[in-house]
Amino acid sequence: MTDNFNAAIYTTPFLKRSTNMPSMRRIKVFGLLVVLFVITVLFYTGSLRQNSPQDSRTAGDFYDRTVNALNNKKPAGGTSDDDQVAAAMAKSLKEAAQVAKDNANAKAPKPDPPSIVLGVGSAAEGAREEKSVAGRKKFTTSGEAQEPIKDNVETKEDHDIEVELNSILKKSPIIIFSKSYCPHSKRAKDILLEKYIINPAPFVVELDKHELGPRLQAKLAELTGRSTVPNVLINAVSIGGGDDVAELDAKHTLISKVKDLGGGKMVDVRERPVGEEADKSELKSEPKAKSPHGLR
Repeated sequence: MTDNFNAAIYTTPFLKRSTNMPSMRRIKVFGLLVVLFVITVLFYTGSLRQNSPQDSRTAGDFYDRTVNALNNKKPAGGTSDDDQVAAAMAKSLKEAAQVAKDNANAKAPKPDPPSIVLGVGSAAEGAREEKSVAGRKKFTTSGEAQEPIKDNVETKEDHDIEVELNSILKKSPIIIFSKSYCPHSKRAKDILLEKYIINPAPFVVELDKHELGPRLQAKLAELTGRSTVPNVLINAVSIGGGDDVAELDAKHTLISKVKDLGGGKMVDVRERPVGEEADKSELKSEPKAKSPHGLR
């Protein structure tokens, strides 16, 4: 037995007897721990470098010094320059606008002084003494304005014309302003008085026989825009003269025109039967006798 023990001692290798080799699993775990430690150290040192201010004196290259200089430079300088440029541009535009305005005022025609408008010498003196009837403001040669005359000043003649015209318009819904010698007036009267039966009958005013005839005709021209005769009015609305009445008759629209403008005042409007003559006593016309002022 002793011999067998000695034989086992001499036949077993030395390393196998005295040393145990680590397994591959342990080696892998140890290597992984080393790698994690290195990564942690690198991450920690990198964070310290980023958080700590960089000293330009220790920077080793030109790039770091340039970046530090740009970061430390205040942006107020650029804003101040922009404000100065904008202010200078605004000032230039204002000066250019003022120059253009001055040039335009210099080229614009200047109004004549009041003395030149009124005239020179005796003409100006006469204009100062005259009383305005058109509502214009008068000026003396010294440039002082007198009291303006109102535009709507009504003279006695204008009042008489308006009173007379209103009186005529109340005679009938249809008024024929005519002249006894005018063929166009005769044509309009023949159609309205002879060819048609109209009730109330049209009222005829012979302007050549009326004391206020010329002024009535001028007033009608102002109100209706028609300065010639005949001038046929239906409810104070002019439908024209002889040619217009003849055209309405030819188109068979005269009755509808009279009814439309006459409204409820027209009792009867129809074409006269063939062979029936108009009753002259029913026709209305301006009486020959006139009051001294042409008013009734």
